[in-house]
Amino acid sequence: MKIIVLSDTHGDLETVQAVSAMPADAIFHCGDSELTQDAEVWQTISTVKGNCDRERQFPDQVIRRIGDKQILVVHGHEHDCNRSLLPLYYEAVQQQADIVLFGHTHLYGAEMKDGILFLNPGSPVLPRGDKQPTYAIIEWERDATVSFVNLHNELVDTLQIKNF
Repeated sequence: MKIIVLSDTHGDLETVQAVSAMPADAIFHCGDSELTQDAEVWQTISTVKGNCDRERQFPDQVIRRIGDKQILVVHGHEHDCNRSLLPLYYEAVQQQADIVLFGHTHLYGAEMKDGILFLNPGSPVLPRGDKQPTYAIIEWERDATVSFVNLHNELVDTLQIKNF
């Protein structure tokens, strides 16, 4: 299985369109797209509402099963992800999620906690700190690879997960 994850594109329709054209089993946007709900890209991308999204029709969270994995998508601001993953962890357990996708911080990163993958793809247009602009690709069969990629499709960072 292969999913693509992006977040915090803040009105950059061109970037969202470019990612939406990539081959994947699913594509997720973790909010703060600042695009309208009727934008054509949402036909191929599942998205949630971020704190900067004016479109209140976007859901606060999306839960989807892709292959054998339950995926929870949120923006993260309502779970105080700047301070701790604990509120996201509790939500993941409640939703029986195997993967939690979130944004808000504009900082990419991934970690496993009690068999749950927590992933922030960063921002492909407005990264913070010394981070590069990124989106994420998760590929799995038995093992998983999380790749953080820039808009030139160059690998920025990676995480290997055994027995995913």
